[in-house]
Amino acid sequence: MKTDLTDTTASKVNKALVQGRRAIGTPAVGMVLTLVIVTDEENAYDALKAANEASREHPSRTLVVIKRVSRSPRDRTTSRLDAEVRLGAEAGTGETVVLRLYGEVINHAQSVVLPLLLPDAPVVVWWPVNAPLDPAKDPLGSLAQRRVTDTYAAEAPVRELNARAEAYTPGDTDLSWTRITPWRSMLAAALDQVTCDVDAIEVEGEEFNPSCELLAMWLAERLEVPVKRSLSSGPGLTAVRLETSCGPIVLDRADGTLATLSIQGQPDRAVALKRRDTAELMAEELRRLDPDDTYASALRYGVNRLNSADTAGSAGGTATATKAAPVAKDSPAGVAETLAKKAADKAAAE
Repeated sequence: MKTDLTDTTASKVNKALVQGRRAIGTPAVGMVLTLVIVTDEENAYDALKAANEASREHPSRTLVVIKRVSRSPRDRTTSRLDAEVRLGAEAGTGETVVLRLYGEVINHAQSVVLPLLLPDAPVVVWWPVNAPLDPAKDPLGSLAQRRVTDTYAAEAPVRELNARAEAYTPGDTDLSWTRITPWRSMLAAALDQVTCDVDAIEVEGEEFNPSCELLAMWLAERLEVPVKRSLSSGPGLTAVRLETSCGPIVLDRADGTLATLSIQGQPDRAVALKRRDTAELMAEELRRLDPDDTYASALRYGVNRLNSADTAGSAGGTATATKAAPVAKDSPAGVAETLAKKAADKAAAE
């Protein structure tokens, strides 16, 4: 069922939702959250399609906020709200309202969205493109317990990661982080099979792919060893190599679908590691609405610190120097100082 409303108000949209539910006999109590999608006209279709597929796992009320730019100066001063209410088969397993904002009301989108939120249900705001630098301070972001961005869609993804780290607020997350969940699980399982120390790591993937940087920062922060970031033609992440005291551990995915896990002394294993679409990523994000402390720790490690640690590790000639100094965990200067001390001790011994 689909209802179009022109030059309407939030109260009329709510009324249309109630009337539509009565007409098709669908109660609202089965929905678990409100998903607010802030996007433009060009990306609205793909975002809404992904949200509808994710709603099979998480029945929700989806509010799509599209800020339309008026063509003439006169139209820009005239506020107008057009809405499209979709129920039943048109909206997956929940409800969908597409809100098109014109004129001054663009600057007050939160006032339009607030009356349409489900009562006593969590709110998730997702920016498929053009996310604000500080999602928590955005008027719409301030309504949500969970704020989802995607740095992969940014013009300068790696630089965007630095901005995300500076503005991080508990509840922020990014689909670039969600994309590496299978990689993190597989690497953790591989390390559980051996008893050895990790000395150095190499993460290989596409240039300007924030998922590669996040995986490298997560490994560097958790294992406290230098991580080298190398480039490949993709797609996405292609390989992770861990140099350990028991021999190399390699997780290699050349085609974006099937990966090979190699551990010294064990036969090679083929593991499923396909690239997931946006609907699967959103379904995963909606499974947990509490702050992701692991993401926060990896993000705050910093791309610049990752690059400086890589350079320092190469110059020092030893990969275990960083690991031997707990004080170096939060200080790039401490890493360099430890490496210099190790080099001086080695020279004195010779």
